[in-house]
Amino acid sequence: MTSELASQTTAALPQVVQYVSTAIFGLAILHTFCVSQFAALAHRYPEGSVQENLFHLLSEVEVVFGLWAGIFAAFLAVSMTPQSAVDYLESRNYTEPLFVFVIMTVCATKPILDVVGSFMAGIASGAKSVLKLTGLSVSKDMSEFVVIMIVGPLLGSLITEPAAMTVCALMLLTKFFSRTDDISFKYAMLGLLFVNISIGGTLTSFAAPPVLMVAQAWKWDSLFMLQNFGWKAALACAVSTLIVAYQFRKSIGGLKPAANSKSSVAAPMWLTLIHFAFVGLIVVTAHYPAVFIGAFLFFIGVTVVTKEYQTSLKLNEGLLVGFFLAGLVVLGGPQGWWLEPLLAMVDGLPLFLGAAGLTALTDNAALTYLGSLVPNLSDASKYALVAGAVTGGGLTVIANAPNPAGYGILNASFGENGISPAKLFVSALIPTAIAAAAYWLL
Repeated sequence: MTSELASQTTAALPQVVQYVSTAIFGLAILHTFCVSQFAALAHRYPEGSVQENLFHLLSEVEVVFGLWAGIFAAFLAVSMTPQSAVDYLESRNYTEPLFVFVIMTVCATKPILDVVGSFMAGIASGAKSVLKLTGLSVSKDMSEFVVIMIVGPLLGSLITEPAAMTVCALMLLTKFFSRTDDISFKYAMLGLLFVNISIGGTLTSFAAPPVLMVAQAWKWDSLFMLQNFGWKAALACAVSTLIVAYQFRKSIGGLKPAANSKSSVAAPMWLTLIHFAFVGLIVVTAHYPAVFIGAFLFFIGVTVVTKEYQTSLKLNEGLLVGFFLAGLVVLGGPQGWWLEPLLAMVDGLPLFLGAAGLTALTDNAALTYLGSLVPNLSDASKYALVAGAVTGGGLTVIANAPNPAGYGILNASFGENGISPAKLFVSALIPTAIAAAAYWLL
């Protein structure tokens, strides 16, 4: 289904259904802030019991929006007809959830991570050598931290934000999260990662979901994005990263020794090239699920044949993230009744700040798409809307499509209760403020 048809189907929903959808959407958002409480409740019951399993399920953020989307679908079936519920679900565009699942799984494979890791390590080593010539000395861990947090997100403008999030989160997990017990440092890294990924994909017109939603309608090409968004994003990523690196320099200097990884057979060059060819094919066909899903099935066959060079595919993690985003697609569609008039009422700085704030409550791609439907939007308002949407993309798990991927990879590093949405929000405030200053003042 096209986005236009999906929008028409959403608008055709009875007004009371749209109101109920907003109430359910609000409950889903509230649920994301209560996952730690559900996790605590799960520990009160015997392991393996129905109650323990139920509360454990409710404590998984990736399950939240899919669960409430199911409740909304059931409401549609009861309040209207079962066929109406099916028609609505069929009208939604699930390309983005499918793409994130596929690219996350492919980019988490060993040959891809080995090459990207070597690339990042090479840049970090080069930067360290240059600084040494100027009389400045930094540790290997410090240089790698800075490179991962700056170069990694900016690479998202080429390989797409979901791929960049997957690669950066996995590298941070191995090199930093697994080597520190400093929970403040972990949250600082998480907030910085989410914000930098959200703005780091704006150097081109095809990598960031909120930009993709408007690029064709507003005729924004990659040159336009680089001139108006990209260099500001690169500057904000660098400034935010250097601030966090300086603030937690003692934590970075006091990391535990890296664990000895099990020796494994290095992937031959031909296999690595095949992996990157699949990544390229999937990125190029990101708007055509029949093509990239087919390519993904062939890719799975390649990993089976070459399993001696592979680690286990992260299918479960990818599926959970896809389920999260699909639920967001189902619940986010009917929110146009209040979002579109709100976007049409403001412009300039209020629109920029409002978009950044609203992004924390709804996916920024959905926000910019709704903005693209507002007639006669000025060029200044278009800029304010998109800049605000990407600026606020790190404040919550639901603010930017790649965030659930990073959440799924890093959540276990935060203990039994996992990532606290409130602490994530607070940790992302300073990088968000820096991004806001770059986009609005420069």
